Amino acid sequence: MIKTCLVIFLVMLSTLAYSQSNGDYLYSVGVRGYSYMQMPKIMNQTAGNSYVNSAFNSFILKFNDNLFSYRLNGSYMSRNESFSNNCESCEILTGKMKDYSFKVGFEKNFNYSKFQPYFALDLGYRSNKFDGISTNINPILNSPSDLAMAIPQNQVIATKEGFTITPVLGIKINPVKQFSIFVETNLEFYYSYERQESVPQDALNIRSLNKFHKTEYLLNPVSVGIQFHLGSKN
Repeated sequence: MIKTCLVIFLVMLSTLAYSQSNGDYLYSVGVRGYSYMQMPKIMNQTAGNSYVNSAFNSFILKFNDNLFSYRLNGSYMSRNESFSNNCESCEILTGKMKDYSFKVGFEKNFNYSKFQPYFALDLGYRSNKFDGISTNINPILNSPSDLAMAIPQNQVIATKEGFTITPVLGIKINPVKQFSIFVETNLEFYYSYERQESVPQDALNIRSLNKFHKTEYLLNPVSVGIQFHLGSKN
């Protein structure tokens, strides 16, 4: 009975750990097809750090070394934004947000089976810029003409640049040796230098500038993507 169980165990083990899956390949290239992610807060955005859905905005390149892989990540996003600033009845900001990041790190697999849980840690740089128009919507001002006379619109530029530290938990599914489907979740620590520039659209055009250092924690609940493994070690 013991010998029978041992044989069954060895057969199952050899089936699961088939030639180390993506560990047999020198490189992996991939793309995140879908991400649900929290973005850096823009100025005094009343909704806080908003969550957005994004598709095919991030790539990953990995150099595989047995149980460890070294990761390069890059992402870019450009989208129109409209939100309340300071309070719900204070002002509306409308414009274009651009966000990009570059990260380097490592990844450790916990096994070589078809289902590979892993942990990763990425360090990098992130830039976030909003360029738009601020419009006062104070309900005390009774008409559009009153509004235009009292407080003109402002041209607003808000930028954040800084460093990120991102621990990652994920799992890879390897239907075949040449590619993997992966699902990740992470929490990004973002320390940034922020500039908020505002220019009233009136005859004077007096520019105001505020500068801050800020710390944010950005939760990215889920990212789903695919990786292709290249350069066989055999």
